[in-house]
Amino acid sequence: MRIAGYLRASSRAPLSQVAKTSLATVLAWLVSTVVMGEPLPIFAAIAALLVVQPSVNQSISRGIERSIGVILGVLLASAAAAIFAAGSWIVLAVVVAALLLGWVLRLSPSSATQIPISAMLMLSIGAATPNYAFERVLETMIGAAVAMTVNVTIAPPVLLVPAHVAVSRLLRECAATLEHLARSLREPQDAASLEELLVHARSLRSLESAASAAIATGEESLTLNPRRAAHRRVLERESQLLGRGRVLARRILGMSRAFRDHYDANLHNEPTVSEIARELSRASHDLVLLANENDPPPATTPRGKRGTAGSVTAAIVSEDGNPASTPIDDDLVPALTAPLMIPRPHPQHWVLIGSLMEDMRRVREEITGEADG
Repeated sequence: MRIAGYLRASSRAPLSQVAKTSLATVLAWLVSTVVMGEPLPIFAAIAALLVVQPSVNQSISRGIERSIGVILGVLLASAAAAIFAAGSWIVLAVVVAALLLGWVLRLSPSSATQIPISAMLMLSIGAATPNYAFERVLETMIGAAVAMTVNVTIAPPVLLVPAHVAVSRLLRECAATLEHLARSLREPQDAASLEELLVHARSLRSLESAASAAIATGEESLTLNPRRAAHRRVLERESQLLGRGRVLARRILGMSRAFRDHYDANLHNEPTVSEIARELSRASHDLVLLANENDPPPATTPRGKRGTAGSVTAAIVSEDGNPASTPIDDDLVPALTAPLMIPRPHPQHWVLIGSLMEDMRRVREEITGEADG
C-alpha cells in the first residue's frame, strides 16, 4: 500500500489535458511523416508528449527548452565525433561534458537533461545515419510547434476556481479563529484551551501559503493565454483579497499569542475585555460577508431564510452549537461599529488590552477596506 501511495499522485490531471496531449502527439506524428517522409517520427511524438503542459506559458517554455537542449546536444556530439575516433568512452565523456555545459549555462532541468540525451542518441544512432543531426532537430521542433499550437488553440486552461476557493477558505478560517478568540475572552480558559486557540491561529499560515500558491498558479495559467483579458480582473480581485487575508492572518495570530502569553484567570470579568470580545464577533461576522461577496447565492435558498450551509450564522456559533452570546441582529448587514475607545485600561491587564486594541484596529481596517484607502 505504501509503494502504491508513492506511485500515485494526490490529484490527477483533467481529462481535457489527456485529450490535448493525445491529439498533439498524433498530429506531430502525422505532420512529421508528411514533411520529412519519416515512417517512425519518434522524436516528434516525444516532443509533443513533453511540451503539452497545464498552461500556455509552461507549454511554450517547455518547447523552447527542449529545442535548445536538442540543438546543444547535437552540436556537442557532432564536435566530439569530428575530433575523436568512435568509442564507448567518447559517449560517456560527452555525457559528462553535456551535464557540465548545462550547469555552466544555468539551464533549466528540462534543457540540461535533454543535452546529454540528444548527444547519446547522436553518437549511437547518428553515426550510422546520414543527416541524422539535422533530421532530429527538425523533427523535435515540429513536435514542439504542433504541441504549442494545440495547447494555445484548444481550450487553454484558466485556473481561477482553485484560487477563489483557497482565498475564500483563508478568509473564513480567519473569521472562525476570530470567533474562537472571542469565546475564549468571555470564558475562563485552561492551559489546553489556550494552546488549542494558538494552534488554530497558526494553521492560518498554511492556508495563506496555499492561497498564495493558488494565485500564482492562476497567474501562470493566464500568462500568454488568449482568454486572459476576460479573466484578469477576477484574478486581480482574488489577489487583493489575499493581501487583506494575509494581514488578517498575521494580526489574528498575534492576538492569539498575546492572549495566551498574558492570560489571567480574572480576565473574562474585565468589562473592556467583554467589549473587545463583542467586536471580535462582529469582525468575524463581517469577514464572512467579505468572503461571500463573490460567491453566487444558493439557487434553492428561499428569500429571507437564514442559517443555510455556508451562511454567516455558521461562523458565529459556539462550540456546542448554540448561538454566540453576542448575536448579530441581521446576518446580511455589516456589524462592525466604530473603534472602541478605552480612556484608562485596567492596570493589571493594560498590556494585553492595548495589544488587542491595536490589532483590532488593523483587523477592522482590512475588513472595511479602510487600509486600502
